[in-house]
Amino acid sequence: MSHQTMNTEQGHWILARMGKRVLRPGGKVLTQKLIDGLNIRTGDTVVEFAPGTGYTADILLSKQPLEYFGIELNEEAADRLKKKINSEKYRIINASASETGLGEGSADKVIGEAMLTMQADHRKSEIIREAYRILKKGGYYGIHELGLTPDTMADDAKREVQQGLARTIKVNARPLTRKEWCTLLENEGFTIKIVEENPMDLLKVYRIIEDEGILRTLKIGFNVLTHPVERKKIFEMRAVFNKFEKDMTSFAIIAEK
Repeated sequence: MSHQTMNTEQGHWILARMGKRVLRPGGKVLTQKLIDGLNIRTGDTVVEFAPGTGYTADILLSKQPLEYFGIELNEEAADRLKKKINSEKYRIINASASETGLGEGSADKVIGEAMLTMQADHRKSEIIREAYRILKKGGYYGIHELGLTPDTMADDAKREVQQGLARTIKVNARPLTRKEWCTLLENEGFTIKIVEENPMDLLKVYRIIEDEGILRTLKIGFNVLTHPVERKKIFEMRAVFNKFEKDMTSFAIIAEK
């Protein structure tokens, strides 16, 4: 079994503490497009990599799949999720997405959001390889990740974005261009079926309202105003996102085994 202690300095956990539920770069609109594209049915076995706060898990379970497995490396997050997702057919497993322990060809759909971005390129490939292994032939793997644009973006510009993100969100984020994400999946045997794109406006007011609703947005705003340490870090994140706004985007990609 794999374990990882929650790093409360990481940007996504800071936002979660302030009450933010939707922590995906393309917002809930892109998450919904991803889930719609996966076409989850009642007979499907669904595996989610890094369910985190459980926002997407709730949507997946509303589809009433036959089985659901949430693979969560973070032990604290896994324990929280187990309190609300814990039945014979719907389970949270504290393990790495690169070593799930699930059987070969056991899943119909695999989904992962905002987690490959946080991995080095060789780790991205390991996780994609595991998704391929556990999927049945014809199964779908859906990802929702931070992207860079355009495809012709220079390497030094990519490094500048990556370093800026690493300094502020305390994760060595390595977003890729659309072409690079697709190539990474194709190199592990997948065929690209659908690519959707949405602006990376995670901390813009319109997106927070769109993702969270008016009342929760007000609650998040109150929490940020009354927590000066978190406020400083969130404003730093927002400044970096604004600085690299033209360079960043988000992609939802569905690939078939």
